[in-house]
Amino acid sequence: MRKLLLAICCFRVFIGHTQNTIGLPEIINYPKQIYNAGTQNWKLAQDKKGIVYAANDEGLLSFDGSFWKKYTLPGGTGVRSLAVGNDGRIYIGSQGEIGYFEPGKNGRLQYRSLNDLIPENEKDFTDIWDVVPVGNEVFFRSYRKIFQLQNDKITVFGNPAWSFLGLHQNKLISKAWQKGLLQFKNGTWVPFSKANYFPEKAEITAIVPLQGDSSLLLTKHHGSYILHGEDIIPFETPDMRLINEKNPYSAAVINQNQIAIITNLAGCFIINDKGELVQRLSKLDGLQSNNILSVFVDGKKNIWLGLDNGIDFIAYNNAIKHIYPDYQEHSSGKAAVIFKNDLYIGTSNGVYAASLAEQKDMGFIKSKFELIPGPKGQVWNLSELNGQLVMGHNDGFFVIENKTSRKIDSSSGFWTFLPLSNVTPSPIVMAGTYNGLNFYSFTNGKFNNPEVHTHFESARFVAVDNDIAWAAHPYKGLYKIILNTGAAKPPYTVYKDTKGILSSNNNHIFKIKSRVVLTNDKGIFEYNARTDDFEPSAFLQRILPKVPIRYLREDNNGNIWFVHDRHLGVADLSEKQPQIIYFPELNNKITGNGLEFVYPYDSSNVFIAAEEGFYLINYNQYKQFREDIPIQISDVRIVNKRDSTIFGGYFNNEEAPKIQYAWNSIHFDYSSPLYGKQSSIEFSYYLEDFDNGWSVWTKKNEKDYTYLSPGTYTFKVKARTHEGRESVVVSYKFTILAPWYRSRWAYFFYTLLSILFIYAIYKWQMKKFILQQQRHDQERQRMAYLHQLEIEKHQEEQKQLTYLHQLELERNEKEIIRLQNEKLQSEIQVKNNELASTTFNLVQKGEMLMKVKEEFVRMKKSSEIDKETDDYKKILRMLGDDKMKRNWEQFAVHFDKVHSNFLVSLKSTYPYLTASDLKLCAYLRLNLTSKEIAQIMNITIKGVELGRHRLRKKLGIQPEVNLVNFLLNFHTETN
Repeated sequence: MRKLLLAICCFRVFIGHTQNTIGLPEIINYPKQIYNAGTQNWKLAQDKKGIVYAANDEGLLSFDGSFWKKYTLPGGTGVRSLAVGNDGRIYIGSQGEIGYFEPGKNGRLQYRSLNDLIPENEKDFTDIWDVVPVGNEVFFRSYRKIFQLQNDKITVFGNPAWSFLGLHQNKLISKAWQKGLLQFKNGTWVPFSKANYFPEKAEITAIVPLQGDSSLLLTKHHGSYILHGEDIIPFETPDMRLINEKNPYSAAVINQNQIAIITNLAGCFIINDKGELVQRLSKLDGLQSNNILSVFVDGKKNIWLGLDNGIDFIAYNNAIKHIYPDYQEHSSGKAAVIFKNDLYIGTSNGVYAASLAEQKDMGFIKSKFELIPGPKGQVWNLSELNGQLVMGHNDGFFVIENKTSRKIDSSSGFWTFLPLSNVTPSPIVMAGTYNGLNFYSFTNGKFNNPEVHTHFESARFVAVDNDIAWAAHPYKGLYKIILNTGAAKPPYTVYKDTKGILSSNNNHIFKIKSRVVLTNDKGIFEYNARTDDFEPSAFLQRILPKVPIRYLREDNNGNIWFVHDRHLGVADLSEKQPQIIYFPELNNKITGNGLEFVYPYDSSNVFIAAEEGFYLINYNQYKQFREDIPIQISDVRIVNKRDSTIFGGYFNNEEAPKIQYAWNSIHFDYSSPLYGKQSSIEFSYYLEDFDNGWSVWTKKNEKDYTYLSPGTYTFKVKARTHEGRESVVVSYKFTILAPWYRSRWAYFFYTLLSILFIYAIYKWQMKKFILQQQRHDQERQRMAYLHQLEIEKHQEEQKQLTYLHQLELERNEKEIIRLQNEKLQSEIQVKNNELASTTFNLVQKGEMLMKVKEEFVRMKKSSEIDKETDDYKKILRMLGDDKMKRNWEQFAVHFDKVHSNFLVSLKSTYPYLTASDLKLCAYLRLNLTSKEIAQIMNITIKGVELGRHRLRKKLGIQPEVNLVNFLLNFHTETN
């Protein structure tokens, strides 16, 4: 307990006697939960690719900027020391074990033990604490033995105790018990020249080179020394004496005049070659622990620390540093100003001040911040006004003088201060307050408050243009204040947004390039005095990005600093073409919500208000810093398969590995070991013969491809930083094999099976052909028999068809005859009608003639006419039967033509028929009535009936047979 209290007291005394630098480099902590291994890290190294290695309690760790990997030893022991040899191998020392890691066939590190090269009687040794490559040789130091590896042969140097092994100007130096300081020369250990000045009990912890042929030698409890050639000179300075009290454990050279010394008690110290403290880094400054076991300076001059409980990275060569004016409280930064060679920083806790010295980069000035007495809490503004330092505070308006504060006005909180005259001192100054604008007169070196103000809303953002002041409220609008009115309350008007340029939020007003500039979500606008209105700013829109700007500040060189969405950038106008430079290291770390603040004191010192303290940017160094961007494929493995790494990232695959089709889903990890700029690195990838082109730039450093088709692919990836510079393209070529059923052997098997199948089909077809031939012969015979039957059947059918055809012809002929008969019947009917009509005419004519004759006879009887005269006789002759006879003959001719010689046939059949009988038959066939027949034949009806009776007898007609029907059918029957 007493020792602990003593250590704490000594540390406080040490802190009290030393001042740290104003700015501290960014520190990134890697606890064991991140790298997933043991707590203690004994040694650090870096290979040519930029990969960092750590000797950890649980094995070898590697880190490429994105991914940590752990490689365990066969026995599961921890690694105590390591070094990257000139042959690229990673030589390690462990407990009773020496060996090296090198890439295997799959590009993954594999361990090769060297214990089998050690003589059997020398294999009993403890931890290896130092590994030192010298040319093509490698030396390993344990407590009692040193092993020399040369040409795959190990030589052992024994001694009761070896306490150190290192290099001094390419000479191998060691410390042996009771033998002092030794050097390795011509294969043996010899005393170091003039080593008598070196204490025997001194425990050497480090030897690091200085300029020329000198080296710095550190011991644990016996001070520091300079090795100059073969001389040993004590190195004592006030700062070195204080460092020596903190158990220096190791050291590393940063650059020509800076060395990092680590301790077990007080963290890391940066000294120059004169032994003066440049900077101190401890747990108070962001380290995980003050107990540091190893230190390494990488190729970019950044510092790696292996701690007793983790690993820390210090971006020492970065142009951005952190300022914590209140040390561990880390209150948020609000305002900053340099006034009379002092730096004042306003935070959420109050105002802190630190004295400055002549230093181009103020971050390296050793000074201590002191809290200025006065009001505590939010500081909104620090400005030099009329030769005085004024402070805008949550509690009012204050003047800071003699490292204390004096209140001017406590009526409100104060945001900002502006002089209303270009002449210094300005007789009138304006202040933006929580209530609006206040105006103060300045006389006799004092600010007076005559109660002149214009109150409307909170006025954090104010800009003055001649006699007009503009105040913007983020979401309530824009106010125009008329100055120089002499009124106690200068009038104001609310801006009428006729053009719709104001947004619902984020309205801010600034003075840039002598222009009053309004920024919001809709763009950038500037005030035009001629139109007394705002219009889009063509100049600023051309040089600033097309994003909502929340803060603008112009520096002394005309560059325009801006903030959007908590991203800091600058429009650099120093070249012919404007250039936008971003600071991705500060993304989402600076203050926001309208409290953004940038103080560009000069090009080497730009102060940025942050959530924790301030950031200091050496802008000249930042924009001039150009370095190659390393890029590598860290890992290629099969998705969803244990132990599926097919490429470990340690060489370029000249021959594309062949991957089984079942593993056609591939995962790629890639990284850029640019450790100080990890936040600014973006990647783009492209898989040839799969992707359409390069992907968009993204922070993502891994990519999966699933269910790839068989074929050869080349995966390509590149990186870039925020400056837009791109790395070279690295690639990985691989082949997805076809599935087994699509391999060459499979196709050969398929071919063989096809041949056998074709042969089997051939044999089967031959057999089938023979059987078919036999069946065909049988079928042919059967078909011939069936054909014969078919012929016979056909002939029979033909006969039947012929018969049916004949019947059809006969039927057709009969039908024709029937039709002809019907036609004849129709014609006969027509003729009958004509004959009937003719007969009727004749009957009428006969009746008329008979009437004439009867009338003539009556007249003859009753008149006195001479009955014997010629005329009378002539008339009687004319009325006689001869004419009627001729009519009958004509009628008989026509009647036979119509009725197919009916009368001739009837006469020939019945020759005994008389002419009267034939007439009666003709008239009956014409279907004339008895009355009509009596008139035609000039007989009585009774005479007709008598004639019908006689005719039935002559024709031999039975009583039941109708005479007319008989006569109608007679001719048909005879035909």
